[in-house]
Amino acid sequence: MDQNKHVYLDHAATTPLAPEVLEAMMPYLQETYGNPGSFHSIGKQANDAVIAAREGIAELLACRSDEILFTSGGTESDNLAILGYARAMASKGKHLVTTSIEHHAVLEAMQHLERKEGFELTIVPVEKNGIVNAQAVLDVIREDTTIVSVMLVNNEIGTIQPVADIGRAIEKKKQEGHAQHVAFHTDACQAAAYLDLDVRKLHVDLLSLNGSKVYGPKGSGLLYVKRGVKLTPLQFGGAQERGLRPGTENVAGSVGLCKALQLAVDRREEDTDHSQPLQARLIDGVLSTISKTRLNGDRAQRIPNNVNISFMDLEGEALLLYLDAVGVYASTGSACTSASLDPSHVILALGMPFEVAHGSMRFSLGRSTTMADIEYLLEVLPPLVERLRAMSPVCVDEKYFELEA
Repeated sequence: MDQNKHVYLDHAATTPLAPEVLEAMMPYLQETYGNPGSFHSIGKQANDAVIAAREGIAELLACRSDEILFTSGGTESDNLAILGYARAMASKGKHLVTTSIEHHAVLEAMQHLERKEGFELTIVPVEKNGIVNAQAVLDVIREDTTIVSVMLVNNEIGTIQPVADIGRAIEKKKQEGHAQHVAFHTDACQAAAYLDLDVRKLHVDLLSLNGSKVYGPKGSGLLYVKRGVKLTPLQFGGAQERGLRPGTENVAGSVGLCKALQLAVDRREEDTDHSQPLQARLIDGVLSTISKTRLNGDRAQRIPNNVNISFMDLEGEALLLYLDAVGVYASTGSACTSASLDPSHVILALGMPFEVAHGSMRFSLGRSTTMADIEYLLEVLPPLVERLRAMSPVCVDEKYFELEA
């Protein structure tokens, strides 16, 4: 076994900064370092860069530049969308709708509104394949519903949700005189590298993105806010970002985010073609060589870099540590909850028991992943699983591994 081997399979948690992105950012870290709000020439140059980044991203999303708000990442964008719109429209209704597999930034924001501010929350369950039924979402929308949030791609199991279908149906409801105050939000952080983010085709009013998931800088993100959608700010102290996100603009971050998204669009077909055979080999290799394993989420309706597998009769945290010791870096679920030993709420939402959820692992591929990396993982994984099963107290009913994902 190669002691110097390093196989990074956690790209869903974060990606390395693309060299082209770093190159685009460097002038705004070293030379053009002025505050965009300043009136001198260095400040104006910085402001011009923010304007250009906003316009570049708007072109990629097929929207207006004044509909793009820069944030620190997906979590802030989700919170601003959910809390900002719900509070702005509280006089019109206090009913919220989301799904059982959303990112915690969405779920916990809505749960806070329910617990502390008198809102009512409906959480729509997903099918066993990790995909929500569009009609199930539409059926719970009421006249007092103000926000519906359905992620475009799940961050743990990679399943693609029917966002465009839901958005199109909500628009039809509005045209027929119903659900007049509903805004439709999607967390698209995991989708940018592989799916079209044209907001017109998605039929969304609010869309969150995170630069660190798409080879951009950490601490960069955005919220698309359709013209006419009202938000209440969560922070105060400045007029930046239309007064909705005060504070000195992150010039380099905005420039880097724009460059990363441009690269993602340019490389989308190439990155997809690169990841698909690696994903197929990993799924087939694990399921065929290791007994009592299960692929979580629909195999076809998922982005090509995600592989989430449950291993029966072991704990995922232990397997994660064993893999780390042999130079393989993966995850037991969302990086935002990796410090918690609670089982994945996403796997539980598929109908799996706690023991199966505790044994789930997420392997997420990237541009640098090679077939040799996958073969190395398939070499080291079976004996590690066997060793852990031999000493694990966990025992799971095998019926859960006979279900189709």
